[in-house]
Amino acid sequence: MSPEDRREMIVAAALPLLVEQGAAVSTLQIAKAAGIGEATIFRAFADKDELLDACVATALRNDHVLAELDAVPLDQPLAARLSEAAATLHAYLARIGAVVGAVHAAGRRGERGVPGDRSATSDRENATERTQQAVIRLLEPDRAALRLPVEQLAVVFIGMLLGRRGAPGGIETPIETLVDVFLHGVVDKPAGAR
Repeated sequence: MSPEDRREMIVAAALPLLVEQGAAVSTLQIAKAAGIGEATIFRAFADKDELLDACVATALRNDHVLAELDAVPLDQPLAARLSEAAATLHAYLARIGAVVGAVHAAGRRGERGVPGDRSATSDRENATERTQQAVIRLLEPDRAALRLPVEQLAVVFIGMLLGRRGAPGGIETPIETLVDVFLHGVVDKPAGAR
């Protein structure tokens, strides 16, 4: 197994444990889950912090999400396409939140690295842009029927998903409601049509 494959295997074993137990998960627990000796972790990673950084970087990668969004059939009605997209993006955002939350709960506030290294920021910006492009693709077949440009609507749609859990009391808006409000607005009847 190549060093990079070994690192990926260790991160794959660590991610669910990190989500379940938080950053307090031990390297021994991770090693057992990966089916390796604990010393192997420290041959692949300098320390546990480097392993946690790799877990965050993996959680932020969105290749699998983009593949799922690309698989949404464009011949479905717009509401169905957006519901599928919302469910996919919600699962991705929940995973990111769980991993980053666990790492932050351990007192870590970001990836270590060379001061001024903007690669993590660049990776996030690239992931965001690629996600917006995937949502634009889903909106494109209905471009003529939409009031705003699909590029702007993609940003609004993703923004609605990001705020889905932000309500006081932890109330989570169902995906169907979010898509309905996105497509039809919040007004039941036009003003003056009483």
